[in-house]
Amino acid sequence: MNKRTPLLGAHMSIAGGFDKSVQRARQATCDCVQIFTKNNNQWRAKKLGEEEAARFQAALDEENITAPIAHTSYLINLASPDDTLWKKSIDAFVEELLRIEQLKIPFLVQHPGAFTTSSEEAGLQRIVEALDEAIGQTADLKAGCLLENTAGQGSNLGWKFEHLAWILDHVENPDRFGVCIDTCHAYAAGYPLDTRKEYLATIRQLNQTIGTSSIKAFHLNDSKREFGSRVDRHDHIGQGHLGLEPFRHLLNDRRFRGVPMYLETPKGSDPDTGEDWDQINLSTLRALLE
Repeated sequence: MNKRTPLLGAHMSIAGGFDKSVQRARQATCDCVQIFTKNNNQWRAKKLGEEEAARFQAALDEENITAPIAHTSYLINLASPDDTLWKKSIDAFVEELLRIEQLKIPFLVQHPGAFTTSSEEAGLQRIVEALDEAIGQTADLKAGCLLENTAGQGSNLGWKFEHLAWILDHVENPDRFGVCIDTCHAYAAGYPLDTRKEYLATIRQLNQTIGTSSIKAFHLNDSKREFGSRVDRHDHIGQGHLGLEPFRHLLNDRRFRGVPMYLETPKGSDPDTGEDWDQINLSTLRALLE
């Protein structure tokens, strides 16, 4: 892989085993891969075996797939004012950190959380307390957490860069944290990316609040909904309201050449050509490289 070429990949299913996700990534022409470490819509997960983890590592080596990351379950809400759900979320988050450590995956992507019946301020404080508790319980691990920006649906926090910056500024162990920036979420949250001027202004805001050095991953998704809609609906690259230009700006930004970028676009095949959508989207992205 040319060092000047971005690492491009996609989220892949772990059905049949973690090693199968890597094989799917290679078939889709990925350089890197994102996975769930368990069923993302269930709290419980069967214990991860050493052989499973070893097969995953072997597959990464064999298929030449790098920069694996994992995404947490969508059930986790570290901002919840409900003590039962909050504690359950912390336990689940800790379990996922333990699982990625076993799989030798460096980062776990986590949506900050939704404050529901409390307030923005209370929700942010709750997130920091939850993260401190989870990181405290896993102090001997190398595994880190990437906070993801959100579209801002409902009471979801993290749609403002300032939310992420506040959390990073207040956690006890900031070295275990970074940020994952989702293009669809940023656009839906009201951060313009269309023209080069708008893109540079948004990245400048990112740098002034979070710091671009904290960005350890990108999610590359077009948006089914319009700018500032605060609605999270992913679309294929170039087929949504974002169009191609924001991706052209990002892919050719030398500051992010070493940061892996993962598709979370709809799965399946193009009904006209039968070609896999991940392959189509990756090909579309690579064609934007200058």
